[in-house]
Amino acid sequence: MIRSFLFVPADSERKVQKAAGAGADALIYDLEDSVQAANRVEARKIAASATSERADAWVRINPLDSEDADLDLEAIVPAAPVGIILPKPESAADIVDLSARLDELETSHGVESGVIQIIALCTERPEALFSLGGYVDASERLAGLSWGAEDLSAEVGAIDNRDESGEWLPPYQLARSLCLFAAAAAGVPAYDTVFTDFRNDAGLLKYAANARRDGFSGMLAIHPAQVAVIHDAFRPSRDDIERAQRIVGLFEDNPGVGTHGLDGKMIDRPHYLQAQKTLALARKSQANN
Repeated sequence: MIRSFLFVPADSERKVQKAAGAGADALIYDLEDSVQAANRVEARKIAASATSERADAWVRINPLDSEDADLDLEAIVPAAPVGIILPKPESAADIVDLSARLDELETSHGVESGVIQIIALCTERPEALFSLGGYVDASERLAGLSWGAEDLSAEVGAIDNRDESGEWLPPYQLARSLCLFAAAAAGVPAYDTVFTDFRNDAGLLKYAANARRDGFSGMLAIHPAQVAVIHDAFRPSRDDIERAQRIVGLFEDNPGVGTHGLDGKMIDRPHYLQAQKTLALARKSQANN
């Protein structure tokens, strides 16, 4: 269970070293947006070296239709990252394509077959929004979906993607919701996108709490200081834990019963599954204290 992914510009050894102590559940060494084209050769070397030393390393490569994607993969696969973050897919066909490239590279570099996972940033192109149902059974490597608003708003020519209060405007609320539903349909976690105002802890706490409320398993971060706030937001309260324990107990003590009453309300299997998720999140939070 991953609550926080921290993006790290892979062309900065200083930032790579700083991120190592941030406490994030996973690090994403970025070869795409945060790295200038002139720095990508060096960034690949830094990312590969850092990845080989960690068990929680992911790498965001460049889009598959770019000249850099295969260069990124050739440099990174030998280091056996946990997974690849795929930006700007047009559809789930890009997952199939990336998986095939990983098959070949894992074999040629002696990396265990199928070990490298994939998370897709599935809403960064307008056309991608119309094929999100295709992620169902796209690849056994698919480990999650996330979304992004910055590239999407640029693609449609929007002046902004948030209102005066910082809330997403309707087109991006739609993209966020579709990502969440697509992940649920595919049976993988959904991760909410970054909160760019990295000095606004109160705003981040509210944003991350809403992500957990809505069903996201975690979220992306752009600054080490955001990690602890995200973890606080995803930490179940004592009341949450006690209620979840009661729900799980009801179902496990009565395996042949599909519905139960609790505190005057009916609960059924979806409540049981959510309670299990809450308890798993509580265990994760406790283990990291």
